Amino acid sequence: MRRPPSSVGSTSTTATTARRVGRCSTPSRRRRPCPSTSPRWARPIGSGHSCSRGPTSPTSSSTSRRRSRRRSRPSAPTRPSSAVTPRPWVRRCASERRRPAGRWAPRSVKPSAALSSPSRRPSVLEAPVLHVDLDAFFASVEVLDDPSLAGRPVAVGGAGERGVIASASYEARRYGVRSAMSTVRARRLCPSLIVLPGRFERYGEYSRRFHELVAALTPVYEPLGLDEVFCDLRSLARLGADPLEAAHDLRRSLADELHLRCGIGVARNKLFAKLASKAAKPRIEGGRLLEGEGVVWVDATTEERWLETLPVRALWGVGPATAAKLERLGLRAVRDLRGVDAATLARSVGPSMAATLVAFAAGEDDREVVTDRPLKSLGHEETFARSLVGRDAVSGALRRQAGVVARTLRERDLVARTLTVLVRFDDGLQVSRSQTVGYGLDDEGALLELAEALAGSVELAGAVRLLGLHASGLRARAGEGVQLRLPLGAPALDDAPEDRARARQAERAALRDAIDEVRRRFGRDALATAGELTDDGVEVATQRGRHPFGPADPTA
Repeated sequence: MRRPPSSVGSTSTTATTARRVGRCSTPSRRRRPCPSTSPRWARPIGSGHSCSRGPTSPTSSSTSRRRSRRRSRPSAPTRPSSAVTPRPWVRRCASERRRPAGRWAPRSVKPSAALSSPSRRPSVLEAPVLHVDLDAFFASVEVLDDPSLAGRPVAVGGAGERGVIASASYEARRYGVRSAMSTVRARRLCPSLIVLPGRFERYGEYSRRFHELVAALTPVYEPLGLDEVFCDLRSLARLGADPLEAAHDLRRSLADELHLRCGIGVARNKLFAKLASKAAKPRIEGGRLLEGEGVVWVDATTEERWLETLPVRALWGVGPATAAKLERLGLRAVRDLRGVDAATLARSVGPSMAATLVAFAAGEDDREVVTDRPLKSLGHEETFARSLVGRDAVSGALRRQAGVVARTLRERDLVARTLTVLVRFDDGLQVSRSQTVGYGLDDEGALLELAEALAGSVELAGAVRLLGLHASGLRARAGEGVQLRLPLGAPALDDAPEDRARARQAERAALRDAIDEVRRRFGRDALATAGELTDDGVEVATQRGRHPFGPADPTA
């Protein structure tokens, strides 16, 4: 009588044979064959470990058992624990079909979480662009630094009557609070709302770590502010990168290392990638929080559906003002733009925006992911808790803003050749004045000379609610020195503002460098001008300021 094989030997031999013939190696009473000969990323998402061919027939099962009795082979040796774990988005060779468990083990994903069509996955050349958008970034950082805020409605913004909400937690969004909303309205919707003033230095720290994680994925990325990034994965094509696995891995890294959540869009261009990242994030419906998919890939079918159903407000660069102009033309949906030529649109929104809208309506966006985008302008705007009345009040505010802009220029080793003053009155009227000079500006006194002259050309018909000073035409500071003109001496009051600004720019070069060096070594408050001395000590204004999202409550 033939002795039956032991259970251990039978299981081991059967598993080895099953792997050789392409069947599932997982012990089970009801075996299902799986496509082990195909790469893991080619299997249907969400199908788990099963296959679509149905259960194994009894005949094949008994045949496998008979084979195991005749020849017993030892199971394949396991991989040493010291083996290097491959990156999850790199294709493995055909002889290495099994993937290591642990961090790189595939997670079970809903079919709709990453794919519009779960039967296939895109290649890097089909979907090379990722858009990563952190969820409620400012508010999330505040909750991380103060866990007592967890689960409570939190917003970052200006706390005064003229403040604006910059970021809101999802607990606050359940009440209807959102970014760009006035703080007064937000408090009406959510009386228990906690409004924090914002800490840009802290947000900058998290943003740098965010960019480091992105750079570990691909060196080709383009930051948009502190909490958004475009990535180009085409440089990883030769490695067999899978854009969906890369997106999921980046999302897990952000959650594990920074404890931040994000939505990631995967598409063939920037337009659809940004739309997809928004679709991937959580949303509020009927006061309930609905979890987002996390990662969304936009295939051709989804592209066409979105172009047919989305409103024009969803397109990149279309804000409330542009949307209102388009609505006056009867253009409310993206599909409405397909029947309009660029010349017609240009009369309402300008030629550049018109060409962009026509391209977007066709699903085309040829913008590349640019790693080092040059800075075009910088400035400082301030909304006042109490509106400014009179020239003296405006000049005092401009003096403070000129110092902020000048220091920011020098910190970046830049000079500006164009200066713009922006004035907004209480009635909503907004006026701007600009001037371009033939030399570089980075001195507080020089900027103030031009700014006061520009503001003086604006009729102060009412109280000033907002004042801004912007520098553009930026150039590298090296080689932009200004030479003194003869005769030497202090600029006369009857000289043109441009000449007085030139004189101050040239005369104070050594003093500026000395002040900057002292502050660089000993701190911003180590040295101050007379205008920076207050009753509480030295107060050097910064570009963001203490209240970057609007003035504090003056009665607080």
